[in-house]
Amino acid sequence: MISEELKAELLDVGLEAARRAGELLRDGRPADLAVAATKSSPIDVVTEMDIAAEKLICGILAERRPADGLLGEEGADSPGTSGVRWIVDPLDGTVNYLYGLPSWGVSIAAEYRGETVAGVVAAPMRGETYHAVLGGGAWLGTARLACRAPAPLDQALIGTGFAYVQTRRVHQAEVARRVIPLVRDIRRGGSAALDLCDVAAGRLDGYYERGLNPWVLAAVAVAATATATPCSAASRWRSSSSACSTSAR
Repeated sequence: MISEELKAELLDVGLEAARRAGELLRDGRPADLAVAATKSSPIDVVTEMDIAAEKLICGILAERRPADGLLGEEGADSPGTSGVRWIVDPLDGTVNYLYGLPSWGVSIAAEYRGETVAGVVAAPMRGETYHAVLGGGAWLGTARLACRAPAPLDQALIGTGFAYVQTRRVHQAEVARRVIPLVRDIRRGGSAALDLCDVAAGRLDGYYERGLNPWVLAAVAVAATATATPCSAASRWRSSSSACSTSAR
């Protein structure tokens, strides 16, 4: 069982790393930012700033918690010996960032013996930082988060996202076509981490997407669990790579 002291320490480390990476991304974005590499498809891009932010985060974690493991979106992967593993998305919403759109964030979570116990999502262009610890609630700054009251599905504002693999996108477009007549409207913000935080903050009634990676889900899973949204089960998200978080009925 994890101690309260360790949870507090992990949250403090995560907050520092997310803050400093967010400042780097916000203040250090070059005017001529270009694609540095691609991943799952030619439109699934990585920029030099994704790589720089992950390098910065890894350095902070190595300095403050050298025995911990690490899994990062841009390739960092080490097992560690402490029972703690960090899961890092240095820039969620890379395409938004590449185009100069403000909806992007830094997502950092800490697992202890396989269970997510602390998570931080920093959204520098919003001036917001979300954080949560297992058993301690989810917070936006000093304000405790709460989902919206349950709404009928036809009055629900639902967020979603689309993958960068063409075959999956075709299926997701068909799902969206079927969902749109059933709900108030849908939103596609381009950063699943921020969209899921918006559910926890009551800005969306729900969010769904399949095919998400663990570095996107880890930090927001503990926040969603802390706000007790129906459908939100951190362990299920990690195993299925799917997100379903909603207060709609």
